[in-house]
Amino acid sequence: MTSTVAPTRKRGQVFSWALWDWGTSAFSVLITTFVFARYIISDAFIDPQIVAAYEASGQTGPAKVAYDAAANGLANGLSMSVWIGGIIIIFVAPILGQRADATGRRRMWLGINTGIVILATFGMFFIEPSASFWIYGIVLYAIANIFYEFANVNYNAMLLQVSTPKNVGTVSGFGWGMGYIGGIVVLLISLFGFALGDSHWFGVTGDAALNIRIIFLIAAVWSLIFSIPVLTVVPEITPEPGVKRLSLIGSYKKLVHDIRALFTNDRQTFYFLLASAIFRDGLVAVFALGAILAGTVFGFDFTQIMFFGIAANVVAGIGVFIGGVIDNRVGPKPVIVGSLIGLIIAGLFIFFFHDGGPIIFWIGGLVLSLFVGPTQSASRSLLARVSNNRNEGELFGLYATTGRLVVWLSPLIFWILTTTLGAQYWGILAIVFVLLVGLIIIIPIKPRFSDASGK
Repeated sequence: MTSTVAPTRKRGQVFSWALWDWGTSAFSVLITTFVFARYIISDAFIDPQIVAAYEASGQTGPAKVAYDAAANGLANGLSMSVWIGGIIIIFVAPILGQRADATGRRRMWLGINTGIVILATFGMFFIEPSASFWIYGIVLYAIANIFYEFANVNYNAMLLQVSTPKNVGTVSGFGWGMGYIGGIVVLLISLFGFALGDSHWFGVTGDAALNIRIIFLIAAVWSLIFSIPVLTVVPEITPEPGVKRLSLIGSYKKLVHDIRALFTNDRQTFYFLLASAIFRDGLVAVFALGAILAGTVFGFDFTQIMFFGIAANVVAGIGVFIGGVIDNRVGPKPVIVGSLIGLIIAGLFIFFFHDGGPIIFWIGGLVLSLFVGPTQSASRSLLARVSNNRNEGELFGLYATTGRLVVWLSPLIFWILTTTLGAQYWGILAIVFVLLVGLIIIIPIKPRFSDASGK
């Protein structure tokens, strides 16, 4: 048994590893979901003359057309930055994971990638609410997203370093759970300390949106503090003996060779990567498109969405801890299949009873949240179990890449359904459909685990 899966683990390593999820949850919650992504496409970044004309016109006529065009331009710019970042991730993530595996520098690259995310997040504090700052905010957002994905490749690959084949499911679930809890804590601090009301902590004012921009500073500091333990406590892996450093072209040649070998020798894992890419797109859509549906279909305002987000993270955290225990007992695939079924049922409940008002979204949305975490955690656990203990980084690089290949699927179906049928609630079926396709593909898959404990 190699050093990456030694039978004895220190609890401190597991806790230190999970603290990274706790810390960087500030980025996913405050930057990509609730605060910065909304801030950078707000009216503050539209030409003031366009906004003034829009408000003076009673939100009608040519002024409305100009305003809508400007608002759509901001949103499209944000989407474009994510798309460009996704293309970069597709081509780079597997190479970074592969090199980290071979050279024994997984922890080093986790530190570098996390550091760049923190610096970009820190830079967002200086993005004042003015159209002249918009492009800088978009660039920082793109950079942070790209390197956050790179860091996740290294972080996920460390799973077997801090777990054993017998407890990998629990450890994976613990990491996800810590992320959800950390997200709740930092969201509560930001919401009640700075976002709500006119009086804020430490005398912070709303001038130049300082009460909002300081939240980005909180995200950077939070991520920095809780990323330190994994970089100091979890040891670096041992380099592969006799491995020569490859050129960039050589790395891509090796990647193509390894993908072919994976398809030939372990087709079940290959198919799992494809299936997980599809249903993970649905999982992302649960939160990303769910926030849109909450506002447009069920009439949630910004504050209500924030409070729902807190509740959703609590429920997701509970679900992921329970899922981790079940994963260890019966294996990851039953957890994935069962969770996907639960997600589909909850989505259909929201669709068929959408006329029931906000309570329907609260019930269905929280049930969705309950099953999202176990699906994510068990997918990571399954991939760790099928790795050969030396290629975790490359596999998780492919995991990131395949996920990005279909990141457009749910939003595209959502757009087609809502524009064709003329009502936003039809978009719920976009999420259900993608999850259903992923479920259908994964059911016949029989992954070949590298250890009997994979079940």
